Amino acid sequence: MARQNGIIKLKGTIGDITFYKTKDGHLAREKGGVDASRIANDPAFQRTRENGAEFGRAGKAGKTLRTALRTLLLNSADSRMVSRLTQAMIKVIQADLVNERGLRNVIDGEAELLVGFEFNVGGKLGTSLFAPFAGSIDRVTGEISLMLASFVPANMIAAPGGTTHFKIISAGSEINFELETFVTSNAETAILPWDMTATAVINHLNLVTPNSVSPLFLAVGVEYYQEINGRMYPLKNGAYNPLAVVQVSGL
Repeated sequence: MARQNGIIKLKGTIGDITFYKTKDGHLAREKGGVDASRIANDPAFQRTRENGAEFGRAGKAGKTLRTALRTLLLNSADSRMVSRLTQAMIKVIQADLVNERGLRNVIDGEAELLVGFEFNVGGKLGTSLFAPFAGSIDRVTGEISLMLASFVPANMIAAPGGTTHFKIISAGSEINFELETFVTSNAETAILPWDMTATAVINHLNLVTPNSVSPLFLAVGVEYYQEINGRMYPLKNGAYNPLAVVQVSGL
C-alpha cells in the first residue's frame, strides 16, 4: 500500500487503484489477488482455506467475549483492541491438540492463554493497580469472585493526571463459544476518593451457572473520575481506564 500526500485526498477506485482512509491516514493500493472460486476449490489453496476457517472462528470468539464484557468495555478499550483480541484467540485455537488443522477451535484450545489480556493499551491494569488482589473461580457453585485487602489508593493506584476518584469494576462470565452465548455478572465499588485514606476490604461476587461446562472468565478493571463542583465526570471519557482478563477456567 502507498500513503496519499498532498492537499486533496481521494476516496474510491480509479482504474486498478483503490483510495481509502484508515486510522493510519489516507492510503492507496493496487487491486489484485486470486479469484475467490479458485481459493475455495483449488487443492493448492488448502492451507489458505484452513487458515481462513480458523481466523473466522477466532473473530467470532473474540466478538462473543467482547459482547459478554460489553458493559465494562464501553469505557475501557483502545481502538485496536478488536484486532489484538482476534490475534490472541488465534493463539488459543492453535493450541488445540485434538482437532485437525482448519477444524481447531477455542473449546479444545487453551482459553487460559487469554489470562493477562489487556483491553486498553492506553491504560493497562498491570501498570495501574498495584494493590494485591485475589480472584477465584468456583465451577461447581458458579461463583466468580474478587477480593482486595484494604489499601491506600494514592499509593497503590497509578492514576492519570486530573483523577480525584476511582471505582474498581469486575465481571464474571460464562461463555459458550460454539453457540456464541454467554452469562455475565458484573460488580463494582462505589466511587471512592483517590487519596491517602485506606479503603475498606473490597469483595465482589459474580454469579454464573453452577456446574457450567463452558469456559469461565474473570475480568478486573479501574474507572477514573474527576470531581467538579460536586459532580463526578469520567476522566477523559475513559481513555486511561484499565481492564484485563485476570483468571480463566477452561474445560
